[in-house]
Amino acid sequence: MTGAPARTLLLWCPDWPVLAAEIVDGVPATGPVAVLHANRVVACSERARAEGVRRGLRKREAQGRCPQLTVVEYDPGRDARAFEPVVAAVEELVAGVEVVRPGACAVAARGPGRYLGGEEAAAERIIEHVAQSCLVESQVGIADGVFAAGLAARAGRVVAPGGTPEFLAGLPVEALGRSALADLLRRLGVRTLGDFAALPAGDVLARFGFDGALAHRLAAGRDHRPLAVRQPPADLTVTAEHDEPIDRVDAAAFVARALAERLHERLAGHGLACTRLGIEAVTEHGQELHRVWRHDGLLTAAAIADRVRWQLDGWLSGSNGRAGARPARPTAGIIRLRLIPDGVIAQAGLQAGLWGETGEERERAHRALSRVQGILGPEAVVTAVLGGGRSPADQVRLVPWGDERVPARPGPPADAGVDPATGRDGGGAPPWPGRLPAPAPAVVLPSPLAATVHDAAGEPVVISARLAVSAPPARLVVGTGQPAEIVGWAGPWPVDERWWAPVEARRRARFQVSLADGAALLLAVEAGQWLVEAIYD
Repeated sequence: MTGAPARTLLLWCPDWPVLAAEIVDGVPATGPVAVLHANRVVACSERARAEGVRRGLRKREAQGRCPQLTVVEYDPGRDARAFEPVVAAVEELVAGVEVVRPGACAVAARGPGRYLGGEEAAAERIIEHVAQSCLVESQVGIADGVFAAGLAARAGRVVAPGGTPEFLAGLPVEALGRSALADLLRRLGVRTLGDFAALPAGDVLARFGFDGALAHRLAAGRDHRPLAVRQPPADLTVTAEHDEPIDRVDAAAFVARALAERLHERLAGHGLACTRLGIEAVTEHGQELHRVWRHDGLLTAAAIADRVRWQLDGWLSGSNGRAGARPARPTAGIIRLRLIPDGVIAQAGLQAGLWGETGEERERAHRALSRVQGILGPEAVVTAVLGGGRSPADQVRLVPWGDERVPARPGPPADAGVDPATGRDGGGAPPWPGRLPAPAPAVVLPSPLAATVHDAAGEPVVISARLAVSAPPARLVVGTGQPAEIVGWAGPWPVDERWWAPVEARRRARFQVSLADGAALLLAVEAGQWLVEAIYD
């Protein structure tokens, strides 16, 4: 590629992982703080550096140098979330921002330099705006290319056009950010970027490979990578303000229809469709109401309007049934209504099922159940999701209708078989040692029932610590009921969970028993007590 690298302005926030921990978690960045990843320091505060803490130190060595050191685990998601307001502040002044990493973002310097009165004036303006908007200190560097601009930002310099190779020549090879390569270069006697850039490009490629050749181009100031500017997300939210408060369901239905059509048109204009809808309302007295509706298909304009109408009906109708049946009526009418497309996908990104999964009958059921949710709340309608676990109660998670059906624990899919070679469940899921064998019980009792089990001589059946059964079970009594004859049994299957946490530890053994009347039960013995946990069909 020919041509000089583009002039680049890069904003850098020193010690950003430490600042992100303060912004998100409230850890004071003015104190001695170190952010650790894989038991090594990846960032530290200024006060921690004054105590001798450096990047790359192990946790114990860092705490030895600074006993009062506050340790924070590295969280890239936290760093990215905290950096978003800084990027938004930069976008208020300049367009075409690229996030290099959390704590650093770059823009082409030509535009800001022209309309803000020069490159130095643009740098000062951006630094001041970020400080006022986000209360974050930053430094700006300007040079030819993103790599050189990043190094210039650490020194707060504006490198003159064409002066980037000279600026880079005196920097140590560690500035490349490749520790293994820098160590090898130093052992070969190459100590600065200028020394490295002076090597023949063909020899560098043959000796250090493609990554070494790329580093060689950076060291010579030939950074031709164009900025990958980010596109600010489109504002898809629609809002309706009302001078007269809405306190009747019929008026709310009219507003819901108009607002839903506006939202659908806005989404269609961006080639998007909504799968999860947030509904927000503010009353005349300042009360804020919020609810999220989820749907496993595409929400049409009519579907959006229906959900908004149902939700407004649920809010405005108030509680006139049995206690707790419906939420309390708002203290005043609604003056602001907002629809937020919380989950969007490409309009052609969802394919309808071939066997009726999204057919008319399913849609009718969904509308009815969603209507119930709008009146009684999202937890009023739940469905079961199978997952992993050792007992039937652990393998089922109840989720509100319309929510993502994600199991609480990883487990094999419902149709996965057992690999005869390994004895493990199919589907690529991890096995659960101690899991009950098939078939699964049809009814899992919300609270186990106390029971007693006796042998043929009438003596209680006891399970020893080594899982030895004192005698074959012969009779079962559940609670105060009549004795039932046991005609078949299997077990015990032991479970010893969370033994490392005495308060949460649980040790029990499970049995499957069949009774003379045809019933089959799942029994458990815990702390010497027999319990009925589930019933087989």
